[in-house]
Amino acid sequence: MRLLKPLLLSTISAALLAGCATTSHQQSRYPATRTTNQIDAYHGVKVADPYRWLEDDNAAETKAWVEEQNKVTFAYLDKIPQRDAIRARMTKLWNFERYSTPYERGGRYFFSKNDGLQNQSVIYTMTSLDAPPTVLLDPNKLSKDGTVALSGMAISDDGKLMAYGLSKAGSDWQEWKVRDIATATDLADDIQWVKFSGASWTKDGRGFYYSRYDAPKPGDALKGVNKFQKLYFHKVGAYQSTDELVYERPDKPDWGFGGSVTDDGRYLIVTVSEGTDPRNRVFYKDLDRPDSKMVELLNEFDADYGFIDNRGPIFYFRTDKGAPRYRVLAVDTRETEPKQWREIIPQTSNTLQGVSVIGGSFICEYLQDAKSLVKIAKLDTGADSIYGKAIHPRDLPLPGIGTAGGFSGKATDTHTFYSFNSFTQPGTIYRLEVATGKSTLWKKAAVDFESSNYETRQVFYKSKDGTRIPMFITHKRGLQ
Repeated sequence: MRLLKPLLLSTISAALLAGCATTSHQQSRYPATRTTNQIDAYHGVKVADPYRWLEDDNAAETKAWVEEQNKVTFAYLDKIPQRDAIRARMTKLWNFERYSTPYERGGRYFFSKNDGLQNQSVIYTMTSLDAPPTVLLDPNKLSKDGTVALSGMAISDDGKLMAYGLSKAGSDWQEWKVRDIATATDLADDIQWVKFSGASWTKDGRGFYYSRYDAPKPGDALKGVNKFQKLYFHKVGAYQSTDELVYERPDKPDWGFGGSVTDDGRYLIVTVSEGTDPRNRVFYKDLDRPDSKMVELLNEFDADYGFIDNRGPIFYFRTDKGAPRYRVLAVDTRETEPKQWREIIPQTSNTLQGVSVIGGSFICEYLQDAKSLVKIAKLDTGADSIYGKAIHPRDLPLPGIGTAGGFSGKATDTHTFYSFNSFTQPGTIYRLEVATGKSTLWKKAAVDFESSNYETRQVFYKSKDGTRIPMFITHKRGLQ
């Protein structure tokens, strides 16, 4: 639906302009706007700002001013005869079922679905792709006024438990709970003061890792600055007060931590961030050795390192280290010097936006001239190198010019799912058999819109400096 909007908005704009032409042009009387003598000096230059008082959107005077402005605006807009028809048509177009790409855990599939105009998508589960889905969690029922939102979720490997986070009234603070999937009922677990964190289960489903801050002082929850995030382990059924502190850095108040367990359950990968800087550090802990210390593997904020997967002690990263358009590197945790790193997938002329390892292959998502390009490269673990090697890369045929995404799963999976949408095709979900590269339709949105009547083509033009600029043209089929 994301790429369909430009076409619809162009249609709306044309209709509104036509409506404006048929509306009587009466002189609008705008409310008087008070000015002040506010003047600021920047580096010796005086800048007048007479409307500074309007920046206080909670002030009674500002609210009254907005109300008077709206009276003028809607007195005009409400006279446009086409507005009701446009609203009805847009509502009908947007009122269609939307699905997320499903994924499998413990023999069950999980996905979200929005019936059309629901505020939040509902989480479903099913025992097979052909089985009827059952509701696991409906976030729309969490509060009568709709101010409680689902902000994160994680399913245990055995498909028996779901950890999920809730946010209230748009706050970044999260409260995490644990739900029994078979009965769709919550356990007693309650995790407070979580922010900027997901949850990652251990291989045995005994508990999960998460990050949180200390409880703020009374009255400071929504205005205090958060410092000293800490990484914890929560055991299912235990009180939060007994959660194990896994890692903290009292000397680094602005560091944030994200913990994730590798698919084989062997390692805890800790991504260390500082503010919104995309550059990060990566630490790890050997979970097979409970007494082992945290290892500072990549201990410089010198690049973006995204952990992909591991093959024993070999870790694979998507990184812009020495490659602004990203590449895939392998790091042996026993030989960590950069000169020992190995390039598995080199940088190309296209930006590598995402990588996953599924069915023994790297699935690489590229951005090529503002559209998706997906390649599948087999991971040859029988190669002479201990790092493995990506071989036989091949393009995944996509339905057309558009955006593809998804491709989640584990290295042991044989298939995955991905979504595709374009300027004329709302989100459609396909199942991909990784070994053969064959895609089959799983869900297609039923929209009151005949996409076959339209076509999209990509053209290029040169800017003044010679840069080749891509451009999409969407129009009725056959239009010259």
